[in-house]
Amino acid sequence: MHIQSIPMWTGTSNNYAYLVKDDKTNDAVIIDPANPPEYANRLNRSTALMPDTDLSEFKNLKVIGGKDCEAVSTTPKHGETFKIGDGISVKALHTPCHTQDSICWFMEDGSEKVVFTGDTLFIGGCGRFFEGTPAEMHKALNETLSALPDDTKVYVGTLPLETDPVKKLQSFAENNQQTQGKFTIGDEKQYNAFMRVDDPTIQKATGKTDPVDVMAALREMKNNM
Repeated sequence: MHIQSIPMWTGTSNNYAYLVKDDKTNDAVIIDPANPPEYANRLNRSTALMPDTDLSEFKNLKVIGGKDCEAVSTTPKHGETFKIGDGISVKALHTPCHTQDSICWFMEDGSEKVVFTGDTLFIGGCGRFFEGTPAEMHKALNETLSALPDDTKVYVGTLPLETDPVKKLQSFAENNQQTQGKFTIGDEKQYNAFMRVDDPTIQKATGKTDPVDVMAALREMKNNM
């Protein structure tokens, strides 16, 4: 499995699309292609798309994504799997909250495991609850994504929260332009406060003990930072 990060709106944002290619067949998908001019020359007829953007100019391409995605042709059910080429197995993980049709993509190729989390899980954080509730984000992070193998690499990046386990991450981020694919689900369980809602330290900081209430308080604190 070959993964290439493609910056979107280079120089003005920290958003990335990802090109994922099967090494044996060269079949590929492009994930979260938000700005077509920055990836159009990388597409071919074997490329499927998993977007949250206007893809009307690519009428010949299959679009896989949430039911509300522009030009979507296929919306997999939660837990449904499909293949990219001969080697890559893809599982759709429905994670409604940031948007109600949000889907994360868990991929396996031999022993390699990765997950593309869109605006659900960030490195050291999570997305805003634009269309959902704290309970939905709690389920998305601490039931759905937390259940993935700990060595699953996470493909998305944002600023870390200031906790002891994140010092190594902060040092890495300061010395490397890109952090996506460098840390795992197991790492997130150590330093991502949104995945530590049962931690007494996090509960004390929020003044809450119920996991959903902790999630809501953390999001409000983050919104006000």
